[in-house]
Amino acid sequence: MSTVTETHDRTGDGPALAPSPGNAARLLRRWWPAAALLILAVAPYSALPLPGLLDGPLGSPGSLQLLATCLLFGALATGYDLLLGRTGLLSFGHALYFAAGSYATNLFLLEAGLPFAVSALLGLCCGIALALVLGSVSLRVTGIGFSMVTLAFAQAGSILVSRNPGGLTGGEEGRAAPAELLPSGLVGIEHTANLYWVALAYLVLTLAVVHWAVRSPTGRVWEGIKENERRVEVLGLKPYGFKLTAFVLAGALAALGGLVHLLLTGGSTPQTTTSDFTLSLLVMVVLGGSGTRWGPMVGGILYTWADHRLGDLAGSGAVAELPAVLRVPLSQPLFLLGVLFVAVVHLLPGGLARLPSRLVPRRGPADETPVKRARKENGQP
Repeated sequence: MSTVTETHDRTGDGPALAPSPGNAARLLRRWWPAAALLILAVAPYSALPLPGLLDGPLGSPGSLQLLATCLLFGALATGYDLLLGRTGLLSFGHALYFAAGSYATNLFLLEAGLPFAVSALLGLCCGIALALVLGSVSLRVTGIGFSMVTLAFAQAGSILVSRNPGGLTGGEEGRAAPAELLPSGLVGIEHTANLYWVALAYLVLTLAVVHWAVRSPTGRVWEGIKENERRVEVLGLKPYGFKLTAFVLAGALAALGGLVHLLLTGGSTPQTTTSDFTLSLLVMVVLGGSGTRWGPMVGGILYTWADHRLGDLAGSGAVAELPAVLRVPLSQPLFLLGVLFVAVVHLLPGGLARLPSRLVPRRGPADETPVKRARKENGQP
Protein backbone atom coordinates (compact mmCIF):
# COMPACT_ATOMS: atom_id res chain seq x y z
CA MET A 1 0.00 0.00 0.00
CA SER A 2 2.82 2.37 0.87
CA THR A 3 4.41 1.68 -2.46
CA VAL A 4 1.27 2.72 -4.26
CA THR A 5 1.01 5.86 -2.16
CA GLU A 6 4.55 6.86 -2.99
CA THR A 7 3.98 6.33 -6.67
CA HIS A 8 0.87 8.52 -6.67
CA ASP A 9 2.71 11.25 -4.74
CA ARG A 10 4.75 11.93 -7.86
CA THR A 11 2.60 14.94 -8.72
CA GLY A 12 1.94 15.91 -5.14
CA ASP A 13 4.09 16.63 -2.12
CA GLY A 14 5.46 13.10 -1.76
CA PRO A 15 8.97 11.96 -2.69
CA ALA A 16 9.74 12.18 -6.42
CA LEU A 17 10.84 9.09 -8.19
CA ALA A 18 14.26 9.01 -9.78
CA PRO A 19 14.21 9.23 -13.59
CA SER A 20 14.24 5.80 -15.15
CA PRO A 21 16.93 4.71 -17.64
CA GLY A 22 14.21 4.49 -20.27
CA ASN A 23 13.36 8.18 -19.87
CA ALA A 24 17.03 9.12 -20.11
CA ALA A 25 17.37 7.05 -23.28
CA ARG A 26 14.32 8.74 -24.79
CA LEU A 27 15.72 12.19 -23.99
CA LEU A 28 19.03 11.21 -25.53
CA ARG A 29 17.35 9.97 -28.73
CA ARG A 30 15.30 13.15 -28.92
CA TRP A 31 18.02 15.72 -28.39
CA TRP A 32 21.22 14.20 -29.75
CA PRO A 33 20.65 15.56 -33.31
CA ALA A 34 20.46 19.12 -31.95
CA ALA A 35 23.58 18.57 -29.85
CA ALA A 36 25.45 17.07 -32.83
CA LEU A 37 24.40 19.99 -35.05
CA LEU A 38 25.63 22.49 -32.46
CA ILE A 39 28.99 20.72 -32.21
CA LEU A 40 29.36 20.64 -36.00
CA ALA A 41 28.41 24.31 -36.29
CA VAL A 42 31.11 25.48 -33.85
CA ALA A 43 33.79 23.05 -35.10
CA PRO A 44 35.64 25.76 -37.13
CA TYR A 45 36.28 27.69 -33.90
CA SER A 46 37.92 24.71 -32.21
CA ALA A 47 41.63 23.90 -32.10
CA LEU A 48 41.05 20.46 -30.58
CA PRO A 49 43.61 17.96 -31.87
CA LEU A 50 42.22 14.61 -33.01
CA PRO A 51 45.29 12.46 -33.75
CA GLY A 52 44.50 9.50 -35.93
CA LEU A 53 41.20 10.97 -37.04
CA LEU A 54 42.44 14.20 -38.61
CA ASP A 55 45.85 15.41 -39.71
CA GLY A 56 45.61 18.70 -37.85
CA PRO A 57 43.46 20.51 -35.27
CA LEU A 58 39.72 20.37 -35.75
CA GLY A 59 39.45 23.95 -37.01
CA SER A 60 42.42 23.84 -39.38
CA PRO A 61 41.74 24.32 -43.12
CA GLY A 62 42.79 20.77 -44.01
CA SER A 63 40.55 19.20 -41.37
CA LEU A 64 37.60 21.41 -42.29
CA GLN A 65 38.00 20.51 -45.97
CA LEU A 66 37.87 16.81 -45.14
CA LEU A 67 34.91 17.27 -42.79
CA ALA A 68 33.05 19.31 -45.42
CA THR A 69 33.57 16.54 -47.95
CA CYS A 70 32.29 13.98 -45.46
CA LEU A 71 29.18 16.06 -44.77
CA LEU A 72 28.60 16.50 -48.50
CA PHE A 73 28.63 12.78 -49.18
CA GLY A 74 26.61 12.04 -46.07
CA ALA A 75 23.89 14.27 -47.51
CA LEU A 76 24.25 12.77 -50.98
CA ALA A 77 23.84 9.23 -49.61
CA THR A 78 20.76 10.38 -47.68
CA GLY A 79 19.19 11.70 -50.88
CA TYR A 80 20.07 8.53 -52.78
CA ASP A 81 18.33 6.46 -50.10
CA LEU A 82 15.05 8.06 -51.19
CA LEU A 83 15.29 5.69 -54.14
CA LEU A 84 16.95 2.63 -52.66
CA GLY A 85 15.71 2.48 -49.08
CA ARG A 86 12.40 4.31 -49.29
CA THR A 87 11.00 3.37 -52.70
CA GLY A 88 12.95 0.20 -53.50
CA LEU A 89 14.51 1.57 -56.71
CA LEU A 90 18.07 0.46 -57.39
CA SER A 91 19.52 3.15 -59.65
CA PHE A 92 23.05 2.98 -61.07
CA GLY A 93 22.84 6.42 -62.64
CA HIS A 94 22.44 8.75 -59.68
CA ALA A 95 25.89 10.26 -60.24
CA LEU A 96 24.63 11.71 -63.51
CA TYR A 97 22.47 14.30 -61.74
CA PHE A 98 25.24 15.19 -59.30
CA ALA A 99 27.55 15.81 -62.25
CA ALA A 100 24.83 17.71 -64.12
CA GLY A 101 24.53 20.24 -61.31
CA SER A 102 28.29 20.75 -61.22
CA TYR A 103 29.01 20.81 -64.98
CA ALA A 104 25.96 22.88 -65.94
CA THR A 105 26.73 25.54 -63.35
CA ASN A 106 30.37 25.62 -64.44
CA LEU A 107 29.42 25.96 -68.10
CA PHE A 108 27.09 28.87 -67.40
CA LEU A 109 29.93 30.54 -65.52
CA LEU A 110 32.63 29.86 -68.12
CA GLU A 111 30.76 30.10 -71.40
CA ALA A 112 27.99 32.61 -70.65
CA GLY A 113 29.78 34.61 -67.96
CA LEU A 114 26.66 34.68 -65.80
CA PRO A 115 26.80 35.56 -62.09
CA PHE A 116 27.19 32.63 -59.76
CA ALA A 117 23.67 32.86 -58.29
CA VAL A 118 22.08 32.76 -61.74
CA SER A 119 24.41 29.99 -62.91
CA ALA A 120 23.69 27.93 -59.79
CA LEU A 121 19.95 28.28 -60.27
CA LEU A 122 20.19 27.30 -63.94
CA GLY A 123 22.49 24.39 -63.09
CA LEU A 124 20.02 23.12 -60.50
CA CYS A 125 17.19 23.40 -63.03
CA CYS A 126 19.26 21.43 -65.56
CA GLY A 127 19.79 18.65 -63.04
CA ILE A 128 16.08 18.52 -62.20
CA ALA A 129 15.09 18.55 -65.90
CA LEU A 130 17.55 15.75 -66.65
CA ALA A 131 16.19 13.66 -63.78
CA LEU A 132 12.64 14.26 -65.01
CA VAL A 133 13.41 13.24 -68.59
CA LEU A 134 15.57 10.21 -67.84
CA GLY A 135 13.37 9.14 -64.94
CA SER A 136 10.25 9.17 -67.09
CA VAL A 137 11.99 6.79 -69.49
CA SER A 138 13.74 4.56 -66.94
CA LEU A 139 10.64 4.00 -64.85
CA ARG A 140 8.79 2.47 -67.80
CA VAL A 141 10.49 -0.77 -66.77
CA THR A 142 10.84 -2.30 -63.31
CA GLY A 143 13.26 -4.43 -61.37
CA ILE A 144 16.61 -5.23 -62.93
CA GLY A 145 15.48 -3.63 -66.19
CA PHE A 146 15.22 -0.27 -64.41
CA SER A 147 18.71 -0.67 -62.98
CA MET A 148 20.16 -1.52 -66.38
CA VAL A 149 18.50 1.47 -68.07
CA THR A 150 19.87 3.86 -65.46
CA LEU A 151 23.29 2.27 -65.87
CA ALA A 152 23.12 2.79 -69.63
CA PHE A 153 22.25 6.46 -69.19
CA ALA A 154 25.11 6.88 -66.71
CA GLN A 155 27.61 5.26 -69.08
CA ALA A 156 26.42 7.45 -71.94
CA GLY A 157 26.83 10.57 -69.81
CA SER A 158 30.30 9.52 -68.67
CA ILE A 159 31.43 8.87 -72.25
CA LEU A 160 30.01 12.21 -73.37
CA VAL A 161 31.95 14.07 -70.70
CA SER A 162 35.20 12.21 -71.42
CA ARG A 163 34.93 12.93 -75.18
CA ASN A 164 34.93 16.67 -74.41
CA PRO A 165 32.49 17.80 -77.12
CA GLY A 166 33.35 21.30 -78.30
CA GLY A 167 35.85 21.66 -75.46
CA LEU A 168 32.98 22.19 -73.03
CA THR A 169 33.70 19.52 -70.43
CA GLY A 170 37.50 19.45 -70.37
CA GLY A 171 37.62 15.70 -70.97
CA GLU A 172 39.58 13.66 -68.46
CA GLU A 173 41.04 16.80 -66.88
CA GLY A 174 37.71 18.38 -66.06
CA ARG A 175 37.23 22.14 -65.91
CA ALA A 176 38.18 24.55 -63.16
CA ALA A 177 35.61 27.11 -62.09
CA PRO A 178 36.56 30.78 -62.63
CA ALA A 179 37.50 32.11 -59.19
CA GLU A 180 36.59 35.66 -60.15
CA LEU A 181 32.97 34.64 -60.76
CA LEU A 182 32.57 32.63 -57.56
CA PRO A 183 31.49 34.33 -54.31
CA SER A 184 34.59 35.93 -52.79
CA GLY A 185 33.73 34.52 -49.37
CA LEU A 186 33.93 30.96 -50.73
CA VAL A 187 37.29 31.19 -52.51
CA GLY A 188 40.68 30.67 -50.90
CA ILE A 189 42.05 28.67 -48.03
CA GLU A 190 41.22 31.46 -45.60
CA HIS A 191 37.51 30.90 -46.32
CA THR A 192 37.50 27.13 -45.77
CA ALA A 193 35.23 27.57 -42.76
CA ASN A 194 32.59 29.18 -44.98
CA LEU A 195 32.73 26.23 -47.36
CA TYR A 196 32.38 23.91 -44.39
CA TRP A 197 29.22 25.72 -43.28
CA VAL A 198 27.83 25.52 -46.81
CA ALA A 199 28.32 21.72 -46.74
CA LEU A 200 26.72 21.56 -43.28
CA ALA A 201 23.74 23.60 -44.51
CA TYR A 202 23.35 21.22 -47.46
CA LEU A 203 23.32 18.25 -45.09
CA VAL A 204 20.71 19.84 -42.82
CA LEU A 205 18.54 20.78 -45.81
CA THR A 206 18.74 17.28 -47.26
CA LEU A 207 17.87 15.64 -43.95
CA ALA A 208 14.91 17.99 -43.50
CA VAL A 209 13.59 17.44 -47.04
CA VAL A 210 13.95 13.66 -46.84
CA HIS A 211 12.33 13.52 -43.39
CA TRP A 212 9.42 15.67 -44.55
CA ALA A 213 8.97 13.67 -47.76
CA VAL A 214 9.05 10.29 -46.03
CA ARG A 215 6.47 11.35 -43.43
CA SER A 216 4.14 12.83 -46.05
CA PRO A 217 1.27 10.88 -47.66
CA THR A 218 3.48 10.41 -50.72
CA GLY A 219 6.16 8.90 -48.52
CA ARG A 220 3.70 6.34 -47.21
CA VAL A 221 2.90 5.36 -50.78
CA TRP A 222 6.64 4.97 -51.43
CA GLU A 223 6.79 2.55 -48.54
CA GLY A 224 3.90 0.62 -50.01
CA ILE A 225 5.59 0.48 -53.41
CA LYS A 226 8.73 -0.89 -51.82
CA GLU A 227 6.81 -3.57 -49.95
CA ASN A 228 4.35 -4.59 -52.68
CA GLU A 229 3.82 -2.46 -55.78
CA ARG A 230 0.95 -4.58 -57.06
CA ARG A 231 -0.98 -4.00 -53.85
CA VAL A 232 -0.63 -0.25 -54.37
CA GLU A 233 -2.13 -0.66 -57.83
CA VAL A 234 -5.04 -2.66 -56.39
CA LEU A 235 -5.76 0.25 -54.06
CA GLY A 236 -6.34 2.44 -57.12
CA LEU A 237 -3.02 4.35 -57.06
CA LYS A 238 -0.61 4.64 -59.96
CA PRO A 239 2.91 3.81 -58.75
CA TYR A 240 4.57 5.38 -61.80
CA GLY A 241 3.81 8.95 -60.76
CA PHE A 242 4.93 8.38 -57.17
CA LYS A 243 8.16 6.71 -58.27
CA LEU A 244 8.86 9.56 -60.68
CA THR A 245 8.36 12.03 -57.84
CA ALA A 246 10.94 10.20 -55.72
CA PHE A 247 13.30 10.01 -58.69
CA VAL A 248 13.10 13.73 -59.46
CA LEU A 249 13.37 14.76 -55.79
CA ALA A 250 16.46 12.59 -55.32
CA GLY A 251 17.89 13.98 -58.56
CA ALA A 252 17.28 17.56 -57.40
CA LEU A 253 19.11 16.92 -54.12
CA ALA A 254 21.98 15.33 -56.06
CA ALA A 255 22.20 18.32 -58.43
CA LEU A 256 22.33 20.64 -55.43
CA GLY A 257 25.14 18.49 -54.05
CA GLY A 258 26.96 18.96 -57.34
CA LEU A 259 26.89 22.73 -56.76
CA VAL A 260 28.37 22.30 -53.30
CA HIS A 261 31.03 19.96 -54.70
CA LEU A 262 31.91 22.58 -57.33
CA LEU A 263 32.56 25.10 -54.56
CA LEU A 264 34.54 22.64 -52.42
CA THR A 265 36.84 21.45 -55.22
CA GLY A 266 36.88 24.57 -57.38
CA GLY A 267 35.87 22.71 -60.53
CA SER A 268 34.05 19.83 -62.20
CA THR A 269 35.69 16.42 -62.50
CA PRO A 270 34.72 13.51 -64.79
CA GLN A 271 35.01 11.03 -61.92
CA THR A 272 31.63 12.27 -60.67
CA THR A 273 29.92 11.04 -63.85
CA THR A 274 30.90 7.38 -63.64
CA SER A 275 28.77 4.48 -62.45
CA ASP A 276 31.54 3.73 -59.92
CA PHE A 277 30.54 6.96 -58.20
CA THR A 278 26.98 5.67 -57.82
CA LEU A 279 28.30 2.32 -56.59
CA SER A 280 30.12 4.23 -53.86
CA LEU A 281 26.81 5.80 -52.86
CA LEU A 282 25.26 2.34 -52.75
CA VAL A 283 28.02 1.13 -50.44
CA MET A 284 27.53 4.18 -48.19
CA VAL A 285 23.81 3.51 -47.86
CA VAL A 286 24.22 -0.21 -47.15
CA LEU A 287 27.06 0.52 -44.72
CA GLY A 288 24.97 2.97 -42.72
CA GLY A 289 21.62 1.23 -43.01
CA SER A 290 19.24 1.51 -45.92
CA GLY A 291 15.77 2.85 -45.18
CA THR A 292 16.72 4.42 -41.83
CA ARG A 293 16.68 8.08 -40.89
CA TRP A 294 20.32 8.54 -39.96
CA GLY A 295 22.00 5.45 -41.42
CA PRO A 296 22.80 6.72 -44.95
CA MET A 297 24.25 9.93 -43.52
CA VAL A 298 26.47 8.01 -41.09
CA GLY A 299 27.52 5.60 -43.83
CA GLY A 300 28.39 8.44 -46.21
CA ILE A 301 30.44 10.28 -43.60
CA LEU A 302 32.29 7.16 -42.44
CA TYR A 303 32.99 5.89 -45.96
CA THR A 304 34.34 9.27 -47.14
CA TRP A 305 36.51 9.69 -44.07
CA ALA A 306 37.85 6.14 -44.41
CA ASP A 307 38.50 6.65 -48.13
CA HIS A 308 40.75 9.62 -47.36
CA ARG A 309 42.40 8.38 -44.18
CA LEU A 310 43.02 4.80 -45.34
CA GLY A 311 44.78 6.21 -48.39
CA ASP A 312 47.19 7.99 -46.06
CA LEU A 313 47.63 4.80 -44.04
CA ALA A 314 48.33 2.75 -47.16
CA GLY A 315 51.18 5.09 -48.12
CA SER A 316 52.64 5.42 -44.63
CA GLY A 317 56.07 4.21 -43.59
CA ALA A 318 54.58 1.78 -41.07
CA VAL A 319 52.92 -0.18 -43.88
CA ALA A 320 56.02 0.02 -46.08
CA GLU A 321 58.08 -1.77 -43.40
CA LEU A 322 55.71 -4.73 -43.16
CA PRO A 323 56.42 -8.09 -44.83
CA ALA A 324 55.25 -8.35 -48.42
CA VAL A 325 52.38 -10.68 -47.53
CA LEU A 326 50.88 -7.85 -45.44
CA ARG A 327 52.31 -4.81 -47.22
CA VAL A 328 50.76 -5.55 -50.62
CA PRO A 329 47.10 -5.79 -49.52
CA LEU A 330 47.38 -3.05 -46.87
CA SER A 331 48.87 -0.65 -49.42
CA GLN A 332 45.60 -0.76 -51.37
CA PRO A 333 42.95 1.60 -49.93
CA LEU A 334 40.17 -0.18 -51.82
CA PHE A 335 41.16 -3.45 -50.17
CA LEU A 336 40.92 -1.85 -46.74
CA LEU A 337 37.55 -0.32 -47.58
CA GLY A 338 36.32 -3.67 -48.84
CA VAL A 339 37.35 -5.42 -45.64
CA LEU A 340 35.59 -2.74 -43.60
CA PHE A 341 32.43 -3.08 -45.67
CA VAL A 342 32.35 -6.89 -45.48
CA ALA A 343 32.93 -6.79 -41.72
CA VAL A 344 30.05 -4.38 -41.14
CA VAL A 345 27.67 -6.32 -43.40
CA HIS A 346 28.40 -9.61 -41.61
CA LEU A 347 28.62 -8.31 -38.05
CA LEU A 348 25.88 -5.69 -38.27
CA PRO A 349 23.06 -6.81 -40.59
CA GLY A 350 21.04 -3.70 -41.36
CA GLY A 351 24.03 -1.37 -41.15
CA LEU A 352 25.49 0.89 -38.51
CA ALA A 353 22.06 2.34 -37.75
CA ARG A 354 21.18 -0.97 -36.03
CA LEU A 355 24.15 -0.75 -33.66
CA PRO A 356 22.38 1.15 -30.81
CA SER A 357 19.57 -1.40 -30.67
CA ARG A 358 22.14 -4.18 -30.39
CA LEU A 359 24.11 -2.45 -27.65
CA VAL A 360 21.04 -1.51 -25.59
CA PRO A 361 18.88 -4.58 -24.82
CA ARG A 362 15.12 -4.32 -24.98
CA ARG A 363 13.37 -3.48 -21.77
CA GLY A 364 12.04 -6.53 -20.02
CA PRO A 365 10.09 -7.16 -16.81
CA ALA A 366 13.20 -6.51 -14.74
CA ASP A 367 13.50 -3.04 -16.26
CA GLU A 368 10.00 -1.91 -15.27
CA THR A 369 9.70 1.40 -13.47
CA PRO A 370 8.34 1.46 -9.89
CA VAL A 371 5.10 3.04 -11.13
CA LYS A 372 4.46 0.27 -13.68
CA ARG A 373 5.37 -2.41 -11.15
CA ALA A 374 2.96 -0.98 -8.58
CA ARG A 375 0.13 -0.77 -11.09
CA LYS A 376 0.69 -4.36 -12.17
CA GLU A 377 0.63 -5.55 -8.53
CA ASN A 378 -2.71 -3.80 -8.01
CA GLY A 379 -4.22 -5.11 -11.22
CA GLN A 380 -4.13 -1.74 -12.97
CA PRO A 381 -3.23 -1.44 -16.68
